[in-house]
Amino acid sequence: MKKLYFTRHGQTIWNVENKICGATDIALTDLGHAQGIALGERIAKAGLQIDEIRYSPLMRAADTAKHIADITGIPCVEEIRLKEQNFGKYESAARNDAQFQIAKKEFINHYEGGESMLQLAQRIYNLLDELKQDDKVYLLVAHNGIARVVQSYFQDMKNEEYAAFGIDNCQLLEFEI
Repeated sequence: MKKLYFTRHGQTIWNVENKICGATDIALTDLGHAQGIALGERIAKAGLQIDEIRYSPLMRAADTAKHIADITGIPCVEEIRLKEQNFGKYESAARNDAQFQIAKKEFINHYEGGESMLQLAQRIYNLLDELKQDDKVYLLVAHNGIARVVQSYFQDMKNEEYAAFGIDNCQLLEFEI
């Protein structure tokens, strides 16, 4: 059975400040760079057989992917569909903002100028459908919102579980296809 790996980018200043990054292009902190390097070292030490890294075009994910690639030698390719969801008016808002927490549970909400959960799921599900057609093992380097969709692709989730799901910076998930 083929595997797929997923990780979230390293820490950003907006993560520290508890702000929603969304589609805003935010850089890694020094710790974020160190987390990417450490993940590359863990992957190399574990001897994970990964054929290709696909990463979001946002600098926080791209830099994390490049750190991993530099250490492991795994080729990496930018994948536009891994870009984080655009949260419209909530970009840079507090992650625990009460209005955002309600809006996040409405899957066809565009957040006044952003992208709905259904649009996000369509592009990520289409990507995952494509990736499972070949024999390659992929590591996807993206964002918390993308992690939520990837998790829902492999496991049924209730709306509340979906809205609450998240992973830590540079946490590595493994899925079987």
